[in-house]
Amino acid sequence: MPQIILASASPARLKLLRAAGLDPQVVVSGVDETAFSAGSPAELAGLLAEAKAAAVAAGLGHGLVIGCDSLLDLDGRPQGKPASPADAVALWRNLAGRTGTLVTGHCVIDAASGRRAAAVAATLVRFGTPSAAEIDAYVTSGEPLAVAGGFTLDGRGGWFVEGIDGDHGNVVGISLPLLRRLFAELGRKVTDLWK
Repeated sequence: MPQIILASASPARLKLLRAAGLDPQVVVSGVDETAFSAGSPAELAGLLAEAKAAAVAAGLGHGLVIGCDSLLDLDGRPQGKPASPADAVALWRNLAGRTGTLVTGHCVIDAASGRRAAAVAATLVRFGTPSAAEIDAYVTSGEPLAVAGGFTLDGRGGWFVEGIDGDHGNVVGISLPLLRRLFAELGRKVTDLWK
């Protein structure tokens, strides 16, 4: 069975992959995300996922490297991790009562052959209308500063998400159905990768 390498520091992605039967090694790519630009948030997420997977795969002789990057598309503009508490508060005031699209770029590289498969998953997120006090308390928790779009679905942010249309895992950080299809493109059955 090939080694699985997750080119991401995201604890949520790692937890989801482990719960789904994989046991990846984490190798953070070190890619400077600010060096990339694209015409849309989905394109940018895809570029970043490929760059992260490629950076990690370049240092390996074998294994399947998974690179991911998530952004919230709000009015066609990418929302990554808020840079400060004030940015997080402003973002949440803008999100309240609206719908955005959480996009996650996925890239799997077979380090031995160099073959790669990549795609972007998108999930609509309908945000609730938290009060100013709730927004302040959420930002004070620190959680929104560590995640794309300033919210989580599986943490404290879940209190303020009214619903989603699409893959729950994609909002958490990785789409298992999409990842299964990418493994298949590289000739790998996900069931053969289970620990």
